[in-house]
Amino acid sequence: MTSKPSAHSAAHSVGLAPELIIAGPIATITLRRPDMANRLEPEDLHLIRAYIRNVNAQREVLVLRLCAEGRQFCAGFNIGRMADGNAGASFEALTNELEQARPVTIAAINGGVYGGATDLALACDFRIGVETTQMFVPAARLSLLFYRGGLQRYVSRLGLNVAKKVLLQAATFDAAQMLACGFLDTVVAPSALREETDRLTGELAAMAPLALLGMKKHLNRIAVGTFDAAAFERDIAEADASDDLREGALAWKEKRKPVFRGE
Repeated sequence: MTSKPSAHSAAHSVGLAPELIIAGPIATITLRRPDMANRLEPEDLHLIRAYIRNVNAQREVLVLRLCAEGRQFCAGFNIGRMADGNAGASFEALTNELEQARPVTIAAINGGVYGGATDLALACDFRIGVETTQMFVPAARLSLLFYRGGLQRYVSRLGLNVAKKVLLQAATFDAAQMLACGFLDTVVAPSALREETDRLTGELAAMAPLALLGMKKHLNRIAVGTFDAAAFERDIAEADASDDLREGALAWKEKRKPVFRGE
């Protein structure tokens, strides 16, 4: 399944709007403006949110990947269009929605990641980078006060000291520093990015859906202090009563790969 963007998105920018492709349990959103370092236009923010809702509604999708064409991952929001509505609020709404997406999410970072795009990556569950990856947030140099959700993700994912270095000092981190501080989970050669992304995708997509997605949801809630004990008990009960639990135990006993159905 491929979702096509409207012609409206091309009116303000060169290149193509982000694309969504769904193939079985795997959904991929691709940023497609490599000549502009895949910067995001205001209409892109709404389009990607619509893609996420589309994916959330499809029960068979277990993994959502965020990828980009060219040599850079994303340059963040188009600064030249800051006057087009409340850019910070729109970007925050997108990153929050991505963080709360039902599937497990992977950012395949093929190069530089700048500005708000760093938070877009932080909102994903896993981040794979290449050896040429670097990050930089110029907000303080542009008189942009980063939105609350982004500040929270920076502190919760990377710690206060790293958050201050990136956001207040506007320091540039290379791939090794991004790996050391926890921004990246893995660093590979550029030629190996697709293979590593596919490997992780396949590993995740083979997990038991009720356990995989249930744990993601509740881990995120614990992290932000919104854990719902009643909802957790309901999900535990559903997983415990599932055919997948019996299949997992039988496959373990028979020393074979389990075949999960999410029920």
